Amino acid sequence: MKNYAGKIAFITGGASGAGLGQAKLFGGLGVKVTIVDIRQEAIDKALDELKSLGIDAIGIKMDLTNREEYIAAADKAEKHWGGPPHLLFNTAGVNTFGPAEASTFEDYDWVLGVNLHGVINGFVIFVPRMIKAYGGKDGVAKEEAHICVVSSMGAFDGYSTDAPYSVSKAAVNNLAYSYYDALKPYGIGVTVQCPANINSNIGEAIKTRPEHLKNSGYHTSEGTINMLKSIHATGIDPVRLAEAMKFAIDNGMPMCIPAYGGDGALTNPLGENTFKKFIQWTSVEGMAQLKKDAEEQAARMADFRRQMEEQRKKWEEEHPGETYQAPASPFGGGAPADPNVPMETFGMARADLDWVNNHKQ
Repeated sequence: MKNYAGKIAFITGGASGAGLGQAKLFGGLGVKVTIVDIRQEAIDKALDELKSLGIDAIGIKMDLTNREEYIAAADKAEKHWGGPPHLLFNTAGVNTFGPAEASTFEDYDWVLGVNLHGVINGFVIFVPRMIKAYGGKDGVAKEEAHICVVSSMGAFDGYSTDAPYSVSKAAVNNLAYSYYDALKPYGIGVTVQCPANINSNIGEAIKTRPEHLKNSGYHTSEGTINMLKSIHATGIDPVRLAEAMKFAIDNGMPMCIPAYGGDGALTNPLGENTFKKFIQWTSVEGMAQLKKDAEEQAARMADFRRQMEEQRKKWEEEHPGETYQAPASPFGGGAPADPNVPMETFGMARADLDWVNNHKQ
């Protein structure tokens, strides 16, 4: 895409995090922005910020898993701007963490409902409209148009404590690949972006979980939310993430892996370690190396726990009668956002699921 001024954008999850970063960056380039979100208060706050930046934007409260609401929002935005989006950003996402073996139907239904079916809804609702309005023949669009999906590096792997999230992102990646091929003859681009961690409030997504899907096998509390906040606070800045997306759009790239270094790069190729485990799984020698790697990782974690225990004992000796505040985790630093809210380890099962081993390696 060469020219953004006057284009129309529709951004799911646009009231905060990656979606708001997209609204700021592309809106600053002259794009007319619709942000949709499930939280009206967040929409109102985001619109105030966008308008203070001189960005032409509207907001619509919408549950993207509700197809009737989604269609109504698409119709409302199209009526307001005079056409469907040139830029569709499927950005909204949720996560929750716990042992795969403790997962409930509702854990899968909620996460896949938002992360996968919400994106499917966006493609099914908007692709026909975008082809009719902007698609061309022989790979040349009448007007430039592009569809973006925010996925995750979790799409390339599976972890014992985020099965619903990882499977949703793996499916979203494949969905994007399919539409990338399908829309090339119309001149409409598709990019899937896979960041590792974003400075956002996705750790609070559990607060938007529908009542009928609240039966979870995972332990969640203000403490786990607080811990996730500290982890996500170390993630990539949302506007920087949007800059990487723009780079991928401008260059017709079907995949965007944002760079995190300070060298000025916006994107980087996948490192070999991303697929190392899959290669190891395919040979006896590889499995032996995988076991050795796991043993080394377990030793590092045991050493970390030993250091933390020594730190705790020393602190308690120096602060008699006070409650020790543990550090966030080896995955993210920093004190909790609210020092009055104790931090807890996320990724554990509910306490009543006594058959789950919460301390397995």
